[in-house]
Amino acid sequence: METTASLFKSVSRRVWSPLQRPFRVCSWNRDVKKGVTAGTLEELKEKAAQALLISTVLTLVCEEDGTEVDSEEFFLALPDNTVFMALTPEETWKPHPLRQRGGNTPGESTPRTGKDIAQITFDLYRTHPKDVFGSLNVKATFQGLYSVSADFQCLGPKKVLREALRVMSTLLHAAGHLLISSAAVIRRIIHGADLLQAQHGKPIEYWE
Repeated sequence: METTASLFKSVSRRVWSPLQRPFRVCSWNRDVKKGVTAGTLEELKEKAAQALLISTVLTLVCEEDGTEVDSEEFFLALPDNTVFMALTPEETWKPHPLRQRGGNTPGESTPRTGKDIAQITFDLYRTHPKDVFGSLNVKATFQGLYSVSADFQCLGPKKVLREALRVMSTLLHAAGHLLISSAAVIRRIIHGADLLQAQHGKPIEYWE
């Protein structure tokens, strides 16, 4: 009975597992940044601790303003690719040095006097150390009201090799069909010339 119950719990956990979403986590001094995926707040804390090599209990706050993420409801309300800062009990959140001096942090555009029509941001990150090119997130905001985002997941080394072999196989298959068709056409031309020669009873003269 215990084995059946544990098996049922394992299957239920896999079936009802939450959707994995991409996030980024950084250390308290912003020197280390990692990309992780998680479906719950507790899972994000565990993966953040593993990625940043933190062995103690940590607290997650929004990197931009230091808002603590302490509930599952607030975590689910945050958009994908949100940047979190992992803090140990001895560490505290501090604003970015450039933002604290009133400047622009890296990646922020220079303020303009006119009204923006559209703003497009590109974010390149990695969700796995073995990723070759990294994943790309594109976010477009129109007149500050409508926002559209697209996430392009990268391919690992095995998937890249598999896709390359698949393309090569398709090209070779097409080349084989082309050679077979060309051989059939040439054979028909030769057979037609031989048949015409047999009907007229004299060799066919080929002009150069």
